[in-house]
Amino acid sequence: MSGQFQDRIQDMKERLQDWWADRNESSSVGRIIVILLVVYLLVAAVVGYFWSTEPQPFSVTAVAQERADEMGVDVVTGFTTTTTLIKVTETLWDKPGGYLSNDFAPPGVWLDNIPNWEFGVLVQIRDFTRALRKDFSRSQSQSTEDKDLATAEPQLHFDNDSTFIPDTEGEYKRGVEALNSYLARLSDPLEPTAQFYARADNLRQWLFDVETRLGSLSQRLSASVARRRLNTDIGVQQSTPTPDEEEVKTPWTEVDDVFYEARGTSWALLQILHAIEVDFRDVLEKKNAAVGVRQIIRELEGTQEPMGSPVILSGSGFGLFANHSLVMASYISRANAAIIDLRELLSQG
Repeated sequence: MSGQFQDRIQDMKERLQDWWADRNESSSVGRIIVILLVVYLLVAAVVGYFWSTEPQPFSVTAVAQERADEMGVDVVTGFTTTTTLIKVTETLWDKPGGYLSNDFAPPGVWLDNIPNWEFGVLVQIRDFTRALRKDFSRSQSQSTEDKDLATAEPQLHFDNDSTFIPDTEGEYKRGVEALNSYLARLSDPLEPTAQFYARADNLRQWLFDVETRLGSLSQRLSASVARRRLNTDIGVQQSTPTPDEEEVKTPWTEVDDVFYEARGTSWALLQILHAIEVDFRDVLEKKNAAVGVRQIIRELEGTQEPMGSPVILSGSGFGLFANHSLVMASYISRANAAIIDLRELLSQG
């Protein structure tokens, strides 16, 4: 009996030793997994910070001249503006991190500031491509639209967050290919079918679209502080009745989204306006409107000042903390007012 008892004790000791060894092995694997996860999160955070850097403005004349030298052509009317549009579009995927709006894995999926910046840029790309197709490239309302621009516009209006089949970047790159084809034909003296008409009426029409975009952005930025807004549509015939006034307030989770959308819109608009200064120089000087464009540019440059805070603050208008959205709204409102004045100048004989 004592021998059997000792055998059982020995068997239990062996089982305990095996269990302890297995436990130690599992703990080691668990520790390795935790360490790898922590390292991954740290690397993703650093990469995410780098990817959240906004692209810097570029010289539109330098980019246009470089492109002309590559193509072996002269910089004709419309060349600078079209080249700038292409460069602004390519920046969406050439910047650090590439195009982030359709990312589905960390760290891109965690980031929302740059995707909203991308959307702001994309709105200006779409608006100007549409203006290029229906106004700048046509001599009159009954003229035929350009074949390449008819391809580019719908490509650049593709869904901005499609990841697979088809992917957003692929569709936008096809749009850029069509713009490059238009640019090649535009700069070819033997190809008269591609034109860019730098007329005051064309410019006024595009500026009207910019005016409505900036007006909407200004209102959305101002809504970072809750306030009662009067309904300015009262007295106008409309489909359904609306209250005389309403309280508007951007949810705190969306304040930074609107802010970075405004930053992206202003960045793209700055580049395009610099190109407009080049291609519409004669028109602007004739209308005494060149200083008006420079004033718009000056106001929009204020929207691109470096951020001194790691987060977008939304304090009350006269409170202790800053309200970055109201500062942005101030710059955009002044730019919008200058656009209204510019459109008035361009309408005069």
